[in-house]
Amino acid sequence: MTTVPGRRSSTFTRLLRHGFTDPAAAERLLDLPALASVRTDPVLLDALGATADPDLALRGLARLVEAEEADERQMLLDTLVSAKPLRDRLLGVLGASEALGDHLARHPRHWQALVMYEATDLHPGVAEFEHELGDAHDPDTLRIAYRRCLLAIAARDVCGTTDVAETAAELADLATATLRAALAIARTAAPADAALCRLAVIAMGKCGGHELNYVSDVDVIFVAEPVDSSGESKALQAATRLAAHMMRICSETTVEGTIWPVDANLRPEGRNGPLVRTLSSHLAYYQRWAKTWEFQALLKARPVAGDPELGAEYVEAVSPMVWQAADRENFVGDVQKMRRRVVDNIPADRIDREIKLGPGGLRDVEFAVQLLQLVHGRSDASLHSGSTLDALRALAQGGYVGRVDAAQFDDAYRFLRAMEHRIQLYRLRRTHLVPEDESDLRRLGRSLGMRMDPIAEINQAWKRHASVVRRLHEKLFYRPLLDAVAQLAPGETRLSAKAAGVRLEALGYADPAAALRHLEALSSGVSRKAAIQRTLLPVLLGWFADSADPDAGLLGFRKVSDALGKTPWYLRLLRDEGAAAENLARVLSAGRLAPDLLLRAPEAVAILGDPQGLKPRSRNHLEQEVLAAVGRSENAESAVAVVRGVRRRELFRTTAADLIGSYGTEENPAELDHGALVDRVGNAVTDLNAVTIAGALRAAVREQWGDTLPTRFAVIGMGRFGGHELGYGSDADVLFVHTPREGVDEQEATRAANSVVAEMRRLLQLPTADPPLLIDADLRPEGKSGPLVRTLKSYDAYYRRWSLIWESQALLRAEPMAGDAELGRDFIDLIDPLRYPMEGLGEDAVREIRRLKARMESERMPRGADPTLHTKLGRGGLSDVEWTVQLLQMQHGWVEPGLRTTRTREALAAACAAELISGEDAQTLDEAWVLATRVRNAVMLVRGRPGDTFPSGPRELTAVGRYLGYEPGHVGDMLDDYRRITRRARAVVEEQFYGA
Repeated sequence: MTTVPGRRSSTFTRLLRHGFTDPAAAERLLDLPALASVRTDPVLLDALGATADPDLALRGLARLVEAEEADERQMLLDTLVSAKPLRDRLLGVLGASEALGDHLARHPRHWQALVMYEATDLHPGVAEFEHELGDAHDPDTLRIAYRRCLLAIAARDVCGTTDVAETAAELADLATATLRAALAIARTAAPADAALCRLAVIAMGKCGGHELNYVSDVDVIFVAEPVDSSGESKALQAATRLAAHMMRICSETTVEGTIWPVDANLRPEGRNGPLVRTLSSHLAYYQRWAKTWEFQALLKARPVAGDPELGAEYVEAVSPMVWQAADRENFVGDVQKMRRRVVDNIPADRIDREIKLGPGGLRDVEFAVQLLQLVHGRSDASLHSGSTLDALRALAQGGYVGRVDAAQFDDAYRFLRAMEHRIQLYRLRRTHLVPEDESDLRRLGRSLGMRMDPIAEINQAWKRHASVVRRLHEKLFYRPLLDAVAQLAPGETRLSAKAAGVRLEALGYADPAAALRHLEALSSGVSRKAAIQRTLLPVLLGWFADSADPDAGLLGFRKVSDALGKTPWYLRLLRDEGAAAENLARVLSAGRLAPDLLLRAPEAVAILGDPQGLKPRSRNHLEQEVLAAVGRSENAESAVAVVRGVRRRELFRTTAADLIGSYGTEENPAELDHGALVDRVGNAVTDLNAVTIAGALRAAVREQWGDTLPTRFAVIGMGRFGGHELGYGSDADVLFVHTPREGVDEQEATRAANSVVAEMRRLLQLPTADPPLLIDADLRPEGKSGPLVRTLKSYDAYYRRWSLIWESQALLRAEPMAGDAELGRDFIDLIDPLRYPMEGLGEDAVREIRRLKARMESERMPRGADPTLHTKLGRGGLSDVEWTVQLLQMQHGWVEPGLRTTRTREALAAACAAELISGEDAQTLDEAWVLATRVRNAVMLVRGRPGDTFPSGPRELTAVGRYLGYEPGHVGDMLDDYRRITRRARAVVEEQFYGA
């Protein structure tokens, strides 16, 4: 083939167009005399261009044609050009597998195995493969026959005649036939040994699961028995020799290469144990010594060669132990640790290319499916399958895995297995690494049908599927639901009424009969909803029992389920998002407040399944939502109804986060920093109350005046509201300040301000399903006797002339919360000299503050209350700590900027930093304040109404203890600890506040 120098031939151009990367080399191959008759055949070029690697396919074809005898060569080429089935199969294999091209070059006649397929050839089984291997009499002939069968499997695979699961099954069947042939060769070589023993070969791993790779270790276990009374010892020795010979036949490398390694390391005691054991020896080991992973491995055990009766006896004997493995202590944790160890052992430079063991790889799918099988297979025999895809299908049909999740898992697993097959097929080497070389990636992508940009497409598809697997694997494999189910007694995954009653009594349900009615209502029927509930309930019952009020938890779950049971996302959320089910159980059984908030709008349960759902929303975010809702509403009442709905939702979010953080979950332990928990609650409740007031203010103004009130108006937070330390049951202490707009009469402005305040208070206390927000303005000048609203000038005049020391102290907590921001700042500028007086407080002022505190302790403590347990006014309680800190603020705030804060803990830390109080004393006060605040929050969460003392009822007291981290039976320890911590705080107060 000659061309003008410097110009490319038309063949060169055609080869480029057909996907050849080295057209010059391809031209030289086509110029070979052996290919002379087909060098210009367009059908051949089209077929070569359709392969995974046209260059590789042409090289393989040239080698095959040259290796063929002269009289057979033309028949091969004629058949190749005229018969499309052969052309697709032969060139498809040559373009995908260099190793099979080498085999055809050594054994050119084997191309004829691809000429035509009978019906049995399309999906051959063990019998067909045994027939193909029947003439093998030594390791070399077995290898040759094995490769011939492998050639046909690969042809069906690359042409799409079989899918990835069928290909894997054919490879497992070929392995079965090969093991039988190898054992037959070993028995023929040692007839005396064969006569002494019955030997069964049990396939494990992928071979046992009927899902083998092209190149993989074939995992096996050997079991043997004596033929007669000749003696167990001699029989085992004979069986060991036969087994070892069989392994060598398959594993050793000869002039014809190797088949695959036979690995017996899954046997009892691994490499340290005997290669062959009797059945009784196997059972004794599994009953006494086996580890969790060994039972997981036995899930795929399948007799494949040797004595069929003995193999069946083995599987029948070990199968019950496999399905009882989930009863073992720490079963799920053991499996998870094993999975993590596999990942940890992958070299860092390979983990991103590991298609099997890396994150989002094949092992993630297989482990997740196996774990679900072992946990739920105790009571559902439909899950007893060694095949990953068959088991996944059964899990979906049984409701253990969502249908969509199962379909995505199936799709990803098939894609990853197809990648693994094509990677291994190229050189028939055992590897699970995605190649880095561009030519290898190009071949891989094209072999999977990606032709536009195969390198980019294969990388994108691989990453996408790996991401899907990783996401689903984390939901299915690590979800704590499984751990809880695995710890139940056998048979409880599907609760019978009798078993449920006994279980409920054992768990401490106060009313088992009512609980049984709830269970019956939730789990009866044959619907998918009922099936999922039956799977969830044993887990939820355990979580409810871990609380102080299991009955309330189950009742709340029924109410939520009744409200949401017909919405498809609800049960899917609980089943598929492991944290959601446990979070819901904690929230429903920890007290009254959170369930009450949830049951008013059950759709808020979605918050519990969102990883970000328990984080409090920012004030800006909430304010935008609230003001937008007010703007869309027709009138003030409908506007504030929406605003209060937002407040209820956010209160639920805050209570749920607080309970879950305090209790902890099986995946995330309880929050150890109790101060951080208190701060989160205080900030969150303060923000949502401020936003609620802002929404009510906007609604009240729009209703009567449109967009602009005749006077500038601001709401100043006081007390715990201003200090960002609100609890769940706190009122909102406020001051109202206004300044008439230019040209507006002051009386008119005052009437407008008073009207707005009255309307705000009315709107926020309307009887609805949402909790009211009470506004308390009693800290205003002159208290209840003074005007509800004052102008800024009026405040200035009052504070300059009439203000008392307690009012200056109260102003330490003042902070603008809603309304005109500039007016709020003006108010703060006005009061700063009062609360942080220059040169601090005089002796008279200090003495007056101490007198007021002492009077409050003696007069305001409720009659009959235990002063050692009263969180607000009791010894070392909130009042003690706050007055001590506030005295430091008023004395030193003028010179220490850090003290100029409305927050108690911040001011205490600033005082410590300024060395106004020792670190030890500051820690003592902080600990007492945080504990007292948590007790108040706990009382509200448990009882659904505020309280300053520990509850008297044993169940409520236990619930408070659980919130504070005390196990059942340790209520006395909780009270002792509270008294001890607050006693120490009172000693600091005596010294720091009273100067004792």
